[in-house]
Amino acid sequence: MEYLIWAGALISIGGIVGLIWCIVYVLKLRKSGLDDAAMRARMQRAVMVNFAALAVSTLGLMMVVLGVFLA
Repeated sequence: MEYLIWAGALISIGGIVGLIWCIVYVLKLRKSGLDDAAMRARMQRAVMVNFAALAVSTLGLMMVVLGVFLA
């Protein structure tokens, strides 16, 4: 079950990278000085990526826990 733990860890790291991308994207977006409508449209993309990254990270952590329980 060691492979499950390592695979889950890699998937979790991928989710964390997605979360970091969201943070950097939104910080750049805030500094860009766009109007409200354009800002909302671009923020919707960041929110969707954020939810996906959280889901991927959660899935990876569940794989790690399952691997630990089965080992």
